[in-house]
Amino acid sequence: MLSTTLRTLRTRWITFVGSFVALSLGVALITVMGLALASSLDAPDRGPERFAAAPVVVRGQDTLEVPTSIDDRTQKLAQPRAVPDAVITKLRDLGTVVEDRSFTVRAEGGPADLVGHPWSTAAFAPYELDAGRAPEAADEVVVSGDWARPGTRVHTGDGTVRVVGTVAGLGFENAVFYTDARAAELSPPSLQSVVDADAAAVREAVRGSAGVRVLTGNARRYADADPDRDSEALTAMNAMFGTAGGVTGFVSVFVVASTFAFAVAQRRREFGLLRTAGATPGQIRRMVVSEALVVGVLASAAGCVLGSYGAPRLARWAVDESLAPRWFTIGHYTWPYCMAFSTGLFVALCGVLAASWRAGRTGPTEALREASVDTRAMTWGRWLFGAALLITAVVTLALALVTNPGDLLQRKTYVSRPMLLITAVALLAPVLVRPLARLIAWLPAQLPGAGGMLVRENAAAGVRRTAAVAAPVLVTVALAGSLLGATATLDEAKATEVREQTAADFVVTAAGDAGFDEVTLKRLRAVPGTEVSASSSSAVYVLEDGVALIRSDARAVEPKPLAATARLPLAAGKVSDLDDDSIIVNEEWEKHAVGERVNVWLGDGTRKSLKIAAVMTTGTGDNGVYVTPRNAPATTVDRVDVRLADGADAGAVAAGLRQAVRASGGEVLTRDAWVRATYPETNRTTRMGFFLVLGIALLYTGISLANTMVMATSDRVRELAVLRLAGATRWQVLRLVGAEAVMVVMVGGLLGALVAGLNLVGMWSALGLLSVWTSIEIPWATLAAVLGACAVLAVNSAVAPAALSLRRRAVELAGVRE
Repeated sequence: MLSTTLRTLRTRWITFVGSFVALSLGVALITVMGLALASSLDAPDRGPERFAAAPVVVRGQDTLEVPTSIDDRTQKLAQPRAVPDAVITKLRDLGTVVEDRSFTVRAEGGPADLVGHPWSTAAFAPYELDAGRAPEAADEVVVSGDWARPGTRVHTGDGTVRVVGTVAGLGFENAVFYTDARAAELSPPSLQSVVDADAAAVREAVRGSAGVRVLTGNARRYADADPDRDSEALTAMNAMFGTAGGVTGFVSVFVVASTFAFAVAQRRREFGLLRTAGATPGQIRRMVVSEALVVGVLASAAGCVLGSYGAPRLARWAVDESLAPRWFTIGHYTWPYCMAFSTGLFVALCGVLAASWRAGRTGPTEALREASVDTRAMTWGRWLFGAALLITAVVTLALALVTNPGDLLQRKTYVSRPMLLITAVALLAPVLVRPLARLIAWLPAQLPGAGGMLVRENAAAGVRRTAAVAAPVLVTVALAGSLLGATATLDEAKATEVREQTAADFVVTAAGDAGFDEVTLKRLRAVPGTEVSASSSSAVYVLEDGVALIRSDARAVEPKPLAATARLPLAAGKVSDLDDDSIIVNEEWEKHAVGERVNVWLGDGTRKSLKIAAVMTTGTGDNGVYVTPRNAPATTVDRVDVRLADGADAGAVAAGLRQAVRASGGEVLTRDAWVRATYPETNRTTRMGFFLVLGIALLYTGISLANTMVMATSDRVRELAVLRLAGATRWQVLRLVGAEAVMVVMVGGLLGALVAGLNLVGMWSALGLLSVWTSIEIPWATLAAVLGACAVLAVNSAVAPAALSLRRRAVELAGVRE
């Protein structure tokens, strides 16, 4: 049997090339994913950056720590506390103390992520002047990088400054250094200080000061702007590659299974001859499994080699695209290769299981068959598994809608849920192929000539062939529609929330981290014909179930102006009931009954008991909480909503608002412009992950389409010859083959659109249950591009071998025997 298997592989090599390439690419990606995962798990702790040369850094309380019955729970504070003045006084007795400040700088012609610091902190990175001198006046600055040279005047949100020096950039930030006095004006709070003293003496000086930390050695990285960005980037990268690896395995099973299933259907007469010669069903099955085993071993080995070359290049791409930390590289590990090889072999064997069972059931009489019509394309097993998966997909969707509709909006859910429905529809595809083919070809069949009728009847007769070609198109269209449509629908739902909740005619936003000062606020409130609601960003923390410390974003605002400029989606209570002893929450909170009291921690870590004044609907999960300014200490107003009074002129009000914020550099936006500016977008890592997933699916679709079409066309040589003998010209036959390929792609596209539509309807229903009614966003352009690419590939893969075959005389082709 092994010799028969090897001869089969040699004589039917075209049949197995597609499976080999698809499987090897799948194993390669799994290898890359495993190597990336292993390298990230072994990632070194990031060292300090801004304070790499600082002796000791003293930082005020920046985390909330709450003891629970299981363990202490921590969260970052929205408003970190400054180092107490009494502690600073003690530290000055030990040595030099340099107060640090960081704030956003917006400069014309400069990088978008400019951050300002006092010049005295530059020595701790260390930054060294490579041109010019240090700043000495309030309007002088030193910049990092080469975007400005000494002598350049730069317009910023805080006035015009003159560049007097430059330092070489260190890669982790784009800095602007002011004099210490000017930095203190622009950003009064100082959350941390560098102390030039012995660490033990510093720890003794801060003993007893709640939350104050002394950072030395590698711990100084916690004084950097975003000390956890490396771990967050690695987590996001692992999620991206994990999703891509999962889809790779899923799609590769489809490719291998459809290829072997179609190959078995083509070889019925061959298996019939073997059965006639005395082969048992078990021997036939073992032969088919052996073929898959040989292909699986060779493809998995090739994939491991390919993955070893691809992993470093993919790591460099991830670093260049800022999807991974700058230091990220691929290490040397063995287990990813073992995992990828065994996974590839397992996928190959799983893909051929159903095909081997059907091969074993082939009877000796199949050798005598001449007709190629598929009389029974659906087996009982296919009916059973297809129906079971379809029922499971529908039931789980219904349960999710009833119990927790918000779960359908989570990325892990709308990425994994389509797989179940795709599998179900693919298994049931032969049932749908014949009616869909007749529907698509109905109009062409009414036209003069026999072309339309032949296209319809050929597709309907070759159900297995049509289903095998349509399956990869189904997968690609369904994934593209489900993933991109889900993110677009969710983004539109969030934009709808913003639009419906904003009753203001204008929204004024602050230019920097410092927010609006009191002078600017007085000017804004003095603009005639307006009602102004000033608010600031904060957070509130609550302990749920006694073990989970949950952070909720909060807006601090006065209740009367809030009621005038916002339309909160209230499920109970009134906005006007908000006061210094109360809070507005949403239905996600464990306690959300009006009048009930909840124990919370404010943005600076202060614990307080507040009464629930009103409850908002859950929505997309972005409905935070509302408190009064008294319950948001240490915050500054960063947004002002403005509503026009009756009869007020919008143009005059807009001019007055712009004049009021001209000195502070704020931006005045109309309501529609504000909605557009805050339109939520899927984060870049998620988008790149989705495009990687869709790229894999499209690549596999191309492989499977090309392989299946070449197999199908080469198997129809005598059929095409009969058409030639019946009077059809060579070009008529080729047009017929091309039209059949296009129609089969359309069948797969319709099935994929059906799956995507069902998934998007599920998300739309979940949004409706969460009180957010929005439109379903379908990525028409992407779907059209995918279908177009599939159609071009299918037509070329079908027409090219047919054209080669038709170069011989029709009589010779019709006489060919298998």
